[in-house]
Amino acid sequence: MTITRFLTGITPSGTPHLGNFVGSIRPSVAASRNPEVQSFYFLADYHALIKCQEPARVNRSTLEIAASWLAAGLDPEHVTFYRQSDIPEIPELTWLLTCVTGKGLLNRAHAYKAAQDRNREAGHDTDDGVSAGLFMYPVLMAADILVFNAHKVPVGRDQVQHIEMARDIAASFNHLYGEHFTLPEAAIEEKVATLAGLDGRKMSKSYDNTIPLFATRAELRKLIASIVTDSRAPGEPKEVEGSALFQIYQAFATPEETATMRAAYAQGIAWGDAKQLLFERVDKELSPMRERYDDLMAHPQRVETALRQGGERARALARPFVQGLREAVGLRPLTPASTATQKGKAATAGLPHFKQYREKDGKFYFKFVAGDGTLLLQSTGFDAPRDAGQLIAHLQREGAALTALPATVTAADGVALDSIVQALKALASG
Repeated sequence: MTITRFLTGITPSGTPHLGNFVGSIRPSVAASRNPEVQSFYFLADYHALIKCQEPARVNRSTLEIAASWLAAGLDPEHVTFYRQSDIPEIPELTWLLTCVTGKGLLNRAHAYKAAQDRNREAGHDTDDGVSAGLFMYPVLMAADILVFNAHKVPVGRDQVQHIEMARDIAASFNHLYGEHFTLPEAAIEEKVATLAGLDGRKMSKSYDNTIPLFATRAELRKLIASIVTDSRAPGEPKEVEGSALFQIYQAFATPEETATMRAAYAQGIAWGDAKQLLFERVDKELSPMRERYDDLMAHPQRVETALRQGGERARALARPFVQGLREAVGLRPLTPASTATQKGKAATAGLPHFKQYREKDGKFYFKFVAGDGTLLLQSTGFDAPRDAGQLIAHLQREGAALTALPATVTAADGVALDSIVQALKALASG
């Protein structure tokens, strides 16, 4: 069975609302149950710092969003669920990628161009208020994706450019240093529901028109009652097109329930009755989740434990991968003694790993070493580090499917092909 890696992140900069649930949380939880998908879900708290300089808000939002995902049914035992800032390999990879990313590529990023356009309209300097963080946002996002070699990244159409930029950045690195990165693809979510808010505009914290996902029953009832409707009286037929109330109902109801509500609109249902039906339908789905959410919010250590455990699993994958990238770009030990020290550190980590180095003949070599330091594979010499990197990437990709060794590598004495395959599997699974 072919396993595809999916990666999804949410920036913790506010309280989750019904729009977040329908558009991201609910479909993400459903996708995580697919046995053919290896799912990565993370709290993008580094990204939050770009647009929110309120420490308490970032911290609170991280808890709220993590608790929301867990309350909605995300099982941290079956996915890799982590906090971005718990993975130091991500900012390190960001720098490696920064050094191969053209400024011209970043100049074309939608968020940066939009900020410049706003400044022009206001008569300000084009870069007024634009931080380096905003400008470098696409590189950090590329690192989020590439550190786990994610195959698919679910996004709406407005985010496709970021995935394309991640592909460009990965291709630039691969061209210079060998085929280390899988080129990610955008999994475009054509049917992602974008809910209208209380005032009919898109539900957004920017418009202050949201319905918090886990508001109390009383708060939920009050907010739904405040949804803007037209002046049509009871008995007058009502339009479903453009009705925020109907749109929210449809996002939670079954097709049969939606058809019934549509007929009620045509028959002139009173707005108060329609709002009561909406309240009952939304509360029916959210009530059991709300209980779990309230319990998690009262016991934040449970959320912290889940994130830390997920972070450990994530680092088990990221640590050896980024170490390989360090060596690929030339950040290597200088002496045999320090090489041995590094090998001892890797062996302590308990994971098989590739070791690239250059000999006095000027050629580039690599070894594949077991977690206990046992030599498994030895390469011949290559004229360029990129050639060695490409073969390493080939071996990592083939993994369990490897049936024979390439001519340019040799198994160590007494090491069977099956042992090498098992070590490659262990490396892939982290």
